[in-house]
Formats: sequence, structure tokens, C-alpha cells
Amino acid sequence: MKKMFIMTGILVAVFSNSYAQAEFSINGFLKTDNRMLTDDNYFTWNENQLGLKFEGSYSGNYHLYSEVRLRGSGFPEISQTADLQGKDKVYKWGLEFREAYLDLYQFGLQDLDVRYGRQIITWGTADKLNPTSNICPEDLEDVFNFGEQAGVNSVLATYYWGDFTFSGVYVPAFTPAVLPSGIYASALSAPMELPEGMTLNNFTDKIILPEQKFTESSQAAFKLGTNLFDYDLSVSYYYGRDDLPLLNKVTINPIDTLGTVDASAEMIYPKMQVIGADFAGSLLDVGIWGEAALTIPAEYEMQTVIGDEIQKSIALEDDPYCKFVLGGDYTFKNGIYLNTQYLHGFVHERGSDDLNDYLTFRFEKKFFNDELKIVPIGGAVSVTDWDDYENNYGLIINPELSFLPYDNVEMIFGAYILDGKGNNMFSSLKDNDEVYFKAKVSF
Repeated sequence: MKKMFIMTGILVAVFSNSYAQAEFSINGFLKTDNRMLTDDNYFTWNENQLGLKFEGSYSGNYHLYSEVRLRGSGFPEISQTADLQGKDKVYKWGLEFREAYLDLYQFGLQDLDVRYGRQIITWGTADKLNPTSNICPEDLEDVFNFGEQAGVNSVLATYYWGDFTFSGVYVPAFTPAVLPSGIYASALSAPMELPEGMTLNNFTDKIILPEQKFTESSQAAFKLGTNLFDYDLSVSYYYGRDDLPLLNKVTINPIDTLGTVDASAEMIYPKMQVIGADFAGSLLDVGIWGEAALTIPAEYEMQTVIGDEIQKSIALEDDPYCKFVLGGDYTFKNGIYLNTQYLHGFVHERGSDDLNDYLTFRFEKKFFNDELKIVPIGGAVSVTDWDDYENNYGLIINPELSFLPYDNVEMIFGAYILDGKGNNMFSSLKDNDEVYFKAKVSF
């Protein structure tokens, strides 16, 4: 016990001495998010978060940052008395380790900075929808929270040379994207189609991750940026893998003579290269931005096994395809703010023939010294076939009201209203209109 007191005293003394020479800060937030379907009062989302951010620097040579989130989410999963004896069944919670990195300034060279650790690296100039940002995997757990990404363990080196900035990133291990959950689990994937006359009895799937080898799981990216005529410009290159799985094998086993079958699927993460470019600036009083990403995929074969018969086709062609975004924002004299973007190719779409068109928009107006914000209309429209757009469109409308009753306290009321026809992301969700309430306290 005496040794413990001595060791504790030494640690307190060391920490106190370091704290006196350094600058540290802790801040964060408390947030709650609840959503309910309008048709049958069914709750779809129940989440509470405590986010903590730790930041510090020492004598100007280095800087450290970390962010963690303690989340309680979901609903009780109780089917028997024994389930009530464990809190993990009654109340689901988890710790999300988002970022923890160290910045080293003038590392070996006067104009070289290095960041090492778990970090979220976002490239591109568009608002949340960035086809040139491929280093970190998408976090699509909340299908309505576009643009969210997860951190990766990586090294980021940035070299400053006059008006130019050169960045290089190395990621040793591949991390897949997080897919939508709950009633939105199939929002970004097309249903598997069986041959005519077959009825599905049981379905299983298997994900095959890349081997943890330098040649299989590592990723690298480079970016060169500058400012020209008050426009931020950059070009980039990414070599790695798509963080969304690709179906490349289906096995169908007949179990009777009536056409009833069991099916299984295998999915992989295809290799790809992405050449990107972006810009951001203003034209008169209008903020404008754009980015484009030319994806060069590797070719992958598709196998369909029915009994003893094997059919082969192409799961993904090696033909390059281009996704791009053009957008702008403007504040009118009456204070109304408009933000709109045109997007060709969403995050889950691959190949020139599968890229669809999207238009996002958001009008908002603030009142009472910004304490009240009203979004009378916001959302997105998608078109999958311009030759028959009346039967091939998707629509999401997101009206919202935000109120700040006290400093650092925000309360949000809103709705997601969905509609559409044909085969697209929004039309597949059109029976899931929701209302939501969110509250957030920052400290």
C-alpha cells in the first residue's frame, strides 16, 4: 500500500509539472436522437451520445488530439427471462474510438509536418458528398447522415513549398465501411434475384476481407494543392480498395423438386485507383465548388453455381468511370440561405451504366439573433432514367426547425419524407417517413 501511495505521488507530480509547461483542453457534447415512423408510431432510432475531445500541445513542437464517443443506442433485445440478467441485452452501449493522433511539426525538415495515429482524413471541397475522399471508410450506419466517415490508423505527411502543399498518406490495414442498420439495412443494396421458378428457403452470405499483407490491405494516397486567383485547387491520387463489398459468387442448392432452394453469396472488396481534382472559391457573392473522381477499377469475375453447373460473367468491369459534384451557396439580402449541389454517382454506385443523378438543396432562415433556424424545405431528388423519369425517380424532403433556448444548447425537430418510383435508394424507403427530435449540449 505504501508503494502505491509513493507511485501515485510521483505520477501526480510528473503530470502537474508537464501540465504547467503544456496547454491541454477537454471539451465535448451530450446528444440524444429519437426517430419514429409516421405510419405506425414505430420507433426506428434511439441513441444517446457522450463525446469527449482531448487536445494538447507542448512547446510548439507537437500537438495531440483524441476523440471518443460513449454511445447508448438501439432497443432492448429480450426474448426470455435470462436476457433480463444482463445489461447488454436491456441497454446496448459501446465505446467508439474515433481519432487519436500525434502531430509532429517541422519533423526533420522545416516545412514538413507529420501526423501519425488514428485519424479521419477527408479530401474534396463539396458539402459532405466527396467522391475524391476515399482514404477513410464510409460510416453509413445512419443512412440519413451523409458524409460521415470512420477513422483509420495511418501516417499523413504534409510538405509546404511556397504556395503549394503536398500531402502523402499511407494506411497499412484495410477497414471496410459500416453499412446501414435496422429497417434501412437494404437501402444501398439491390435484392438478389433468383432464376425464374425458384423459391428461396434460406440465405446466407460471407464477406472476404483482404489478407493483412502489404500487397493486399495497404492503401496510399497523394494530393497536391494550391491557391490560384483566390480559388483553392488540388489534384489527388488514391490506390487501395472500395470500402463497400462487391458480390462475386452466388451458390444455389436445390432442396426439393418444387424449385425451393438455399442460396449463399460471397462478397469481396475490389481494388481500385482514383484520380481526383477539386476547386472552391466564389463568383461574385456566390460560393462555388466542384470535384471529380475518375475511378479505375480492377476487373472481377462473377460465378453463379447452381448444383453442379457453374456460370461465369463479369461482376465488375475494368472500364474507368467518373463521379463528380458541382455546388454553390448564397445568402440573399433577406437572410435566406440556399445551398444546392448536383451529384453524378452516389457512394454505393459503380460503373458508368450504374451512376445516377442527384440534386440536393437546402433553404434556411434564422431569426431572433440566430436563436431560431427554420428549414422549410431541404432534401434531395434522384433520377435513374431520364428517358422515363416519371417512373424512375426518388425524393426525400427534410424540413427542420432548430431552437437554441440557452447558450450551447440546441433542440431540433424535423422529418424525413420519402417518395419515388422505380429502382433507386429513395423509392426503396418510401414507406418509411419519419419524424425526429434531437437535442445537443456542447461544453
